[in-house]
Amino acid sequence: MATDVLAEKFESRLHLTTKTVGEDRIKKAKENNEDVAVLSTFLPTPDDGKSKSAFECALKEGCLLGDPKKMITGTKKMEYKTRQWHEKCFCCCVCKTAIGTKSFIPREQEIYCATCYEEKFATRCVKCNKIITSGGVTYKNEPWHRECFTCTHCNTSLAGQRFTSRDEKPYCADCFGELFAKRCTACSKPITGIGGTRFISFEDRHWHNDCFICASCKTSLVGRGFITDADDIICPECAKQKLM
Repeated sequence: MATDVLAEKFESRLHLTTKTVGEDRIKKAKENNEDVAVLSTFLPTPDDGKSKSAFECALKEGCLLGDPKKMITGTKKMEYKTRQWHEKCFCCCVCKTAIGTKSFIPREQEIYCATCYEEKFATRCVKCNKIITSGGVTYKNEPWHRECFTCTHCNTSLAGQRFTSRDEKPYCADCFGELFAKRCTACSKPITGIGGTRFISFEDRHWHNDCFICASCKTSLVGRGFITDADDIICPECAKQKLM
């Protein structure tokens, strides 16, 4: 039986960073439509009845101030790509906590705080159900913490080790051999096949290649003819000697 495949370079897809940048950098980011949010202050507008503002809170009817077009001089607004919010309205869509200058993650027109995004979308270990931030492994397309990927029988870590599986459960080579493998007629040790081990089968008996030898002269019988003598196997030459 061949060993199973374990991907050792799994990393969480969640990477959060925040940056503080100057006005020039903000201007360049806007021009290039980069992924940057800008917190600024509402400035006074001329009270001439002709001034029209392009501001409209992205929450629209869900605006926390009750009016998505409301502008109060001196309060703040958040701009992100082509949308704008009142500072209070720029909040996590799950917990409703205001983002402020903290990290946030946009997803399908929604804004999430880092904690809620992790809870909803971050990769979790199939064994302990906790978030994998780094250093995980994948087995059969499922993510595991390295420390959680262990032998089903003895709980020894399998990351970086030879292992195989039975009924979709992973086992280290030693446990698999002891629990499930055929045993060599000569040495009684398990024949696992892990790592390409070769063996010989005859009727209901099995031998490791190295154990398949003449009971009399100890010559290897691999690839040669042999004769059974009760529970032993012997080479043709030794068989002739016994008959003489």
